[in-house]
Amino acid sequence: MIKLYFFFFIFLVSTLGFSQNITAKLIDKNTKNPIPFASIKTGDYSGVITNEEGYFSISDENQESTILNISCLGYKSKSLTIKDLKTLNFIVALDEAFNQLNEIYISNRKPNADSIIARVKRKFSENYNVSLKTYNIFYRATDYIDFENLDFEIDKASHVKKQQLERANSDLDGLSRDIINSKTIHFTDFKANFYTQDKENSKLVITKATKLIDQKNDFSLNQVEKRAQHIVLKYLDTTKTYKVKSGLFKVEDSMSLKNEAIKNKQKNELQLNDLKNSTNNLLYKSQLRENSFLSSILNSNLYQYSLAAIAYYNDEITYIISYKPKKGKAKYTGKLYVNDENYAISKLDYTFFEDRYGSKLNLKLLLGVKYIENLKRGLIIYQKNEDNIYQPKYIKQETGSYFYVNRDLTLIENSKNRNKVSSNFKIEGNGRQKVEILFTSSSTNTQEEFNSIKQEKTAPYQILNKFDKGIWNNEETLEPLEEMKRFNIKK
Repeated sequence: MIKLYFFFFIFLVSTLGFSQNITAKLIDKNTKNPIPFASIKTGDYSGVITNEEGYFSISDENQESTILNISCLGYKSKSLTIKDLKTLNFIVALDEAFNQLNEIYISNRKPNADSIIARVKRKFSENYNVSLKTYNIFYRATDYIDFENLDFEIDKASHVKKQQLERANSDLDGLSRDIINSKTIHFTDFKANFYTQDKENSKLVITKATKLIDQKNDFSLNQVEKRAQHIVLKYLDTTKTYKVKSGLFKVEDSMSLKNEAIKNKQKNELQLNDLKNSTNNLLYKSQLRENSFLSSILNSNLYQYSLAAIAYYNDEITYIISYKPKKGKAKYTGKLYVNDENYAISKLDYTFFEDRYGSKLNLKLLLGVKYIENLKRGLIIYQKNEDNIYQPKYIKQETGSYFYVNRDLTLIENSKNRNKVSSNFKIEGNGRQKVEILFTSSSTNTQEEFNSIKQEKTAPYQILNKFDKGIWNNEETLEPLEEMKRFNIKK
């Protein structure tokens, strides 16, 4: 029996040992700075992208002779084997590309930015295919929230003793301090198959999902309100249920301490419709369809273009075109990267232009609510597949907003006495979310295949207390940033 256990132990260690991914870093040879968002190809149509800190991971199932083709705008492309990578101690330095194109355009005549954009639009249907596709994706969402001001106070309680009221307000003050001192952050990762038919119809099937979150210090807006309500309910008659009246609205669902306890025992499940919509919206940004983000960027009535530079990118002559708003309703500025061979967009970045904002809602005086989307920036990288069609390889979007909520909350006892507890919640702060999608492969579907796919309402996820590199062994994923690697919940 001991020999059997020993054999099993050796087998387990060996298996774990051979299932670790290979992680390396890409840096500038001169400055030693990391190089983000570079393409690392492990095959003609497979590979990964370096993260914002220059790191990438590939499966160790690749042979030592596997060739990695590395390319990034502004740098000379480089090819090396995994054996070479190990020799370099997993740090790859790239040379800057100087004066690569001095002799390409000998005359003083420069390509016109507007004519390049016109050719991009004419050839879009040849370069891209957006209908009935299946994408294998790795999705990561990083959520941040920073509260600047919180004020919770029970104003009146017709049937609560003064000492209880003081204790309740003391607990609410403690909750406010805990929230203000915290910097809430959590990470959601999943691997999935994403099926598209058109803009309105898509399906998401998750194969594995994790959440890196401190559940005890989850101070999302919903959780903050729930915790405050829970404190108030503790000092009321716990045998009773209560109706909630908030501002001008009355919620008829009954609340009690018992009900709150049940809500806190929710299953660890992702809501697939929300994630499907998030994925679909980001994919739609990369497509030239009616009223899409890309169609607006390529609208010469809205934006003005200028040729910023000509360079090599992925071993192709590439026009770098800057764009900015021409009219007030245009909101973004950034760069388009267009290759000279077939006028396909290989890369696109964007951010709000100057004082432009996204969605706004200011009902501060009427309903005590204010919201301003003050940050939106992103990056889309395309890669050619075996059919010479360009597909998204990597999409990143970061959004941020200021929020203000000032609500009067009244709990009305479900009894003949109709006892009431009146309180006020004021919450102010900033939220930010970064979503990244790595497209690891794609294929074309038929309508029958799309119809046969069933999307569930939810998908289970595994809660992690700290980053675990082994969760995604031998799978193409995004290498996490240091803030994710450092995340560790002390029990």
